[in-house]
Amino acid sequence: MAGMAPHAPTVGFDLDMTLIDSRPGIRAAYEALSAETGTYIDADLAITRLGPPLEQELAHWFPDERIAEAGERYRELYPAYAIEPARAMPGAREAVDLVRAAGGRAVVVTAKHEPNAKLHLDRLGIQPDAVVGWLWAEAKGEALREYGAGVYVGDHTGDVRGAKTAGALSVAVPTGPCDAAELRAAGADVVLEDGLIGFPAWFARYRR
Repeated sequence: MAGMAPHAPTVGFDLDMTLIDSRPGIRAAYEALSAETGTYIDADLAITRLGPPLEQELAHWFPDERIAEAGERYRELYPAYAIEPARAMPGAREAVDLVRAAGGRAVVVTAKHEPNAKLHLDRLGIQPDAVVGWLWAEAKGEALREYGAGVYVGDHTGDVRGAKTAGALSVAVPTGPCDAAELRAAGADVVLEDGLIGFPAWFARYRR
């Protein structure tokens, strides 16, 4: 039941702008895709609205019949351009490690292509118990339920909806495109104003 603190909780985490700042690499990947396809993409604009599936962003730049092909090529380009520049968000490793040290499980549930998500986590030394990709908003609730997550931490209103779908506590961080007021309006149960830096203190209260 949401809000109750099991002895060994399972906590879900979003990836982009929750655990990692992937903006520099994503910008570079979009620029590479633009150069290769000859299609204009405002990469600086695109990285201000991370969260939803890639195809939603590509729909702003490509005609419908080219979106699938462009998405496939973007994912192929991604490892060469986007992995190295990414950085862990402040407190990210500590948050994941804290859940596992408490005897719980940390599960990353993201809309990102799962192999690329794993490349990010491996490179940055963030070690969750499981990674599930290709899920957005309410669809994230499927994986959260499967793993028995009582909490889902994310930066987007779509993450709030995913938590609610799973019956999990929605813990939001205003480190992505959605500010604290927007996250609260969407129904977040908790907003950590200072991002994951505030997770340890909150997690201690939650477990009590």
